[in-house]
Amino acid sequence: MDIKQIQELIKFVSRSGVNEVAIEQENFKITIKTNQAPTVVHATVPQAPLVQAAAPVATAPTAPVAATPAVPVADDTSKYITIKSPMIGTFYRSSSPDKPMFVNVGDEIGTGKVVCIIEAMKLFNEIESEVSGRIVKILVDNASPVEYDQPLFLVEPI
Repeated sequence: MDIKQIQELIKFVSRSGVNEVAIEQENFKITIKTNQAPTVVHATVPQAPLVQAAAPVATAPTAPVAATPAVPVADDTSKYITIKSPMIGTFYRSSSPDKPMFVNVGDEIGTGKVVCIIEAMKLFNEIESEVSGRIVKILVDNASPVEYDQPLFLVEPI
């Protein structure tokens, strides 16, 4: 399974209403857990040629993530564009602790600008903006776990 297939599987699991899905192949095992009511589905995939020789077991967080602060109801966020997480992982605002942040509130960004890094299964994925505008709010704390499709930034289009 490649990262795109894993992302699609995560998206499917989140919409399906099941609590846990486990897939096992010869040298590959993945378990995806959600915070929904307990329902377990186990699927065994028939033997097929593997693209990957081996992969570690990936487990999504099972506890609710409280890292995203609630946006007050009084704020009108409808005029803003939301940059969302394309995967489950750990959110980082810079490439290392001694490096500057990729973006800060008030910074102008363009399409293709790296706005953060999400670490998933020991891989550091640069997340690029798909919109142009000004960063209005950063919704996640540095080094916090994030879910698939979780809002990360609010951007005011310019």
